[in-house]
Amino acid sequence: MKKKTTLAKINVKGTEIAIVQFEDEDYVSLTDMLKAKDGDFFISDWLRNRNTVEFLGIWETVHNPHFNSGEFATIKSQAGLNSYKLSVKEWVEKTNAIGLQAKAGRYGGTYAHRDIAFEFGMWISPEFKIYLIKEFQRLKDDENRRLSLAWDLNRTLAKINSRIHTDAIQEHLIPAEITPKQASITYATEADLLNVALFGVTASQWREANPDKDGNMRDHASLEQLLVLANLENMNAELIHMNLPQSERLQRLNTIAIRQMQTLTAHTLKHLKGGFA
Repeated sequence: MKKKTTLAKINVKGTEIAIVQFEDEDYVSLTDMLKAKDGDFFISDWLRNRNTVEFLGIWETVHNPHFNSGEFATIKSQAGLNSYKLSVKEWVEKTNAIGLQAKAGRYGGTYAHRDIAFEFGMWISPEFKIYLIKEFQRLKDDENRRLSLAWDLNRTLAKINSRIHTDAIQEHLIPAEITPKQASITYATEADLLNVALFGVTASQWREANPDKDGNMRDHASLEQLLVLANLENMNAELIHMNLPQSERLQRLNTIAIRQMQTLTAHTLKHLKGGFA
């Protein structure tokens, strides 16, 4: 069973609904959504509907290469009959489905991929589906804005620290009376020192491996990588002041980069999961 992490909650016409992630895909709590439906209903009632089964089968066929189409055909032939009854757990076990997930325990319940959750919202009511999509999109827009602001902040921080790094290179590594071309080569060498320490490749190697991408590797870096890059620039400046040879600096910076990336990524995962797996 896939691990899930708490992501957020949205409020749809007074009903609080949990949004979680299964392997980087958004899943919505059908258990929470069901509270908005008038009357005494269960998710298994929704699964009894032939149209529901057909929709789930088509979705799994498109998105799930391991979907058991043979078992699906059997289930589909029985859907809609008075004797037909199917739970989410049985659906997943029989067809190897990934669009629905049933979890037990403190954070238990039934979760559905957002595509399926929107379809479930229609079963509750057309109005509920419209507001569900609206609130879900609001959540995604807010997340994108926050990520954009955080990325821009770290990119600016990296550029500011780059000036400190450049000044140290000019003061300690560039001999007097050299040409601007020679100076640019020295700068490129030190920039690639950081690239190799953090990314494992030089700028030219990255461009050769990514001809379809604009900019450079730093433009496509993660938030954690940009933060570590800013730290490495400051550290390399200090190592330059200490007159350490480039080969030794590369080894030290690579060790630091590995340690900091391990710490930052572990912290990020813990923050996203909120201690919930």
